[in-house]
Amino acid sequence: MRLDTLIFGGGAAGLWLLDELVRRGRSALLLEARALGSGQTVASQGIIHGGLKYTLSGALTRSAAAIRDMPAVWRECLDGSREPRLTGTRLRSACCYLWRTRSLASRLGMIGARFGLRVTPQRLQAAELPAVLAACPGTVARLDERVIDPRSFLADLAGRHGQRLLKIDAEHGLALETSEPGRVRTVRLSDEAGNRELCLEPRRVVFAAGAGNQELRRRAGLSPEAMQRRPLHMVLVRGPLPELHGHCVDGSRTRVTVTSDSDGAGRTVWQVGGQIAEDGVTMSRDELVRYAASELSTVLPALDLSGTEWTTYRVDRAEGTTPTGGRPDHVQVIEEGNVLTAWPTKLALVPELARVLLERIEVGDATTFDESPEIGMPADWPPPEIALPPWEAADPWLPSAGLSSNDGVSAA
Repeated sequence: MRLDTLIFGGGAAGLWLLDELVRRGRSALLLEARALGSGQTVASQGIIHGGLKYTLSGALTRSAAAIRDMPAVWRECLDGSREPRLTGTRLRSACCYLWRTRSLASRLGMIGARFGLRVTPQRLQAAELPAVLAACPGTVARLDERVIDPRSFLADLAGRHGQRLLKIDAEHGLALETSEPGRVRTVRLSDEAGNRELCLEPRRVVFAAGAGNQELRRRAGLSPEAMQRRPLHMVLVRGPLPELHGHCVDGSRTRVTVTSDSDGAGRTVWQVGGQIAEDGVTMSRDELVRYAASELSTVLPALDLSGTEWTTYRVDRAEGTTPTGGRPDHVQVIEEGNVLTAWPTKLALVPELARVLLERIEVGDATTFDESPEIGMPADWPPPEIALPPWEAADPWLPSAGLSSNDGVSAA
């Protein structure tokens, strides 16, 4: 099968690019070795950031400038007024809350957060506060950053592309044939049973597989050192919790970021990130649970943690290498031969990454996509499933029997 573009990686970046290409009538396929979104996408908190966290120092940083237009793009897509129309994506919340600790530095951070943004905090009156934030000192603000359910977003995009999504056996059923480093001539696939083989001849290859880009680059004869990993250790809490989406600001950092959803049993689940997830990288699960419980009790004085259960999960932020090893300012695309290696950096920047990639992909002599068996596409080649959210895969959960406000998780 001759293709215009072959995409590796079924997360947010790969699926958005596939949708853009198909709507333009281009021949494109997407290959996924595990489940759609199984790396960073489904593990993310789903916040469509507008740059606030990058302006807490009081200056408009390069990161803030890169991301500040993204909430409007996503809003139009979610509302169905812009392609891709994401009207099937479930909205967890239309906004986030922003609150601060008592420190003077934190008050300055709230001021700095307003600098140069399209989405700025709107101060709330006491009567407008949700109960869980009523006891927080000082200013509480509303921030019009939408929060999406990443799994429904993946399903929304994947559901419209049928046979263009292929599940592959990356270890035993994938071979990249190159004429020189970065020049992929053919990609050979075989199913898990070894009964069928598919030979693809793409003009362009896009590696959008997150952490998987490292191995894909090696197979294409390219340096795997072009990628870096920055780990996070996230916290999950489930039980009789209120719905909450927001950030606690402490000086120039987001001390705690909380988003919430419901699990299969109807329990409220909190994903807890921010500085907690950064600090937790060097901690064990039990240590991080104790630390997170203490932090949540401090930044949310009205929160009752009794009857909750706790666990953690680890995820790597895969990105293009930076000179300092720190967070990149923008999306990253490396072009070598007919291979484009791409990282969006943030979920919110996925539309911008697709725009940059489309500019790089030569489409003037693209072939027409044909899903018929005559071009070698097995009608029953298995598609990838959508990854479960982290709380459905997490085990074990640590109980907090008898826990009350401002207590630690003694049962952990």
